[in-house]
Amino acid sequence: MICCRPSRRALLRWSAIVAGASLLETTAPPGAARAADAVLPVNLELVTVTETTAVLTWYTGIPGTDDGLGRMEPAPSDAEVLYGTDPARLTSVAHGPAGTPYHYVELTDLEPGRTYYYTARSAGRPAAPTWLAFGSAAGRPEGDVFAFTTPQPPPGRHLFSIALCNDLHLGETVAGLVGRLPWIKGIEQVPGHPPYPEVMAEALMADARSRGAAYLLAAGDVSSEAAPADLRDAKGILDTFGALGTDYLVARGNHDRAHAGEPYASCGPGSWQGNDCFKDAFFPSGRTYFSQELQGLRVIGLDTYDKPGDGGDSGGLSADQSAWFESELAKDPDRPTIVFGHHPLFTENDPLAITGTHSLDAGQSLRILTAYNRTPGVFLHHAGHTHRNQRSVFPLAPRVVQQEVGAVKEYPGGFTLLRVHTGGYALNFYKTRGAEARAWSERSRQELSGQWPQLSLGNRPADRNSVMTRDLSGLAAR
Repeated sequence: MICCRPSRRALLRWSAIVAGASLLETTAPPGAARAADAVLPVNLELVTVTETTAVLTWYTGIPGTDDGLGRMEPAPSDAEVLYGTDPARLTSVAHGPAGTPYHYVELTDLEPGRTYYYTARSAGRPAAPTWLAFGSAAGRPEGDVFAFTTPQPPPGRHLFSIALCNDLHLGETVAGLVGRLPWIKGIEQVPGHPPYPEVMAEALMADARSRGAAYLLAAGDVSSEAAPADLRDAKGILDTFGALGTDYLVARGNHDRAHAGEPYASCGPGSWQGNDCFKDAFFPSGRTYFSQELQGLRVIGLDTYDKPGDGGDSGGLSADQSAWFESELAKDPDRPTIVFGHHPLFTENDPLAITGTHSLDAGQSLRILTAYNRTPGVFLHHAGHTHRNQRSVFPLAPRVVQQEVGAVKEYPGGFTLLRVHTGGYALNFYKTRGAEARAWSERSRQELSGQWPQLSLGNRPADRNSVMTRDLSGLAAR
């Protein structure tokens, strides 16, 4: 759940966005089969593109039906992708699991720097792409097919990989509640199925390891409202990846703030208010911000809700944390460094910023960017909170990429893999692949009257997949 109470002006702007939702195509293009017993493939998305692989997802449903959330009722089918380097000769074929409505197909053994053309289909029908107002979800349209170009790999040899994730929200039971807007309908898990935050978090652990992540950074909101039981569950799931402080690192989000009341009474006192169950669970012996070394890489974790508040305002660092952070950067300004924390520094092209403040205090963000410009070693700032994929570079610190990563707990439901090479790095977003995870991800795409993909998937390919050149040769291999 994204908290925050919007202003009257913000309500009017968001009303216009939601009111337009009924004008958008949400099922199939004109002429598609409409018979009640037909299978219709929709919501095609080119999620991941690396130098040698690509991941495609889509959904099959029964035309003319409605599952109560505004989408077709699910219809199991097959999944097939025809692809090749000539749009008239799609000579290669890849398949996904059959007998499911939630399709996930990975193309492998692609060549770097090549353009590929493809069509995805189920039951012999081509899949229609997710419609994005400001981008393309399925690649470049090329007549009856779509196209994408694989990048060159980062220069040099691969050293290690880190999974970047955020917004697990363990304990949440209703997704998609934005700013307590009365006309926004939340989405719950299908009765009889496991709680969706657990499903998605467990799938994350499995996929991060299978994709080769040696480390994992969880950038806040690991819990719904910092209840002790939810924090125990979150830590228990994260512990399946490895050891806290060694294999995975955690930062606080606004939902993880200290709370007052009887459910929190067993926890230690918070620095600003109530009782701090998050600190007890993840930082029992010290402060909630830190610097850690991973293979020579400096990783700085920020507590972006180091302040009093109800979680619905901007993030902020305490005076002590701000002074520590600038001092830590100045200690070794040329050392390769990534920073992660829950709130972004600034958010670009974010309609949901109308629901409140979606970033850090603006004055603090400006000071941080100024400090980054004095610290050549900083190359990446990982943030969550917005539940979307967005890559930004700000003029005050042009060497630093800010990467916002989509939420674990709902559509698009996944993580970004940072692959570190001696001569650069790659960022690739992956949806989680477990059967329950794919089902919930597709169900939760119906948040905000079905318009959630417009805001969360990432409109540009670079918002989900990018490669940067950078001298990281001083780091050690894992």
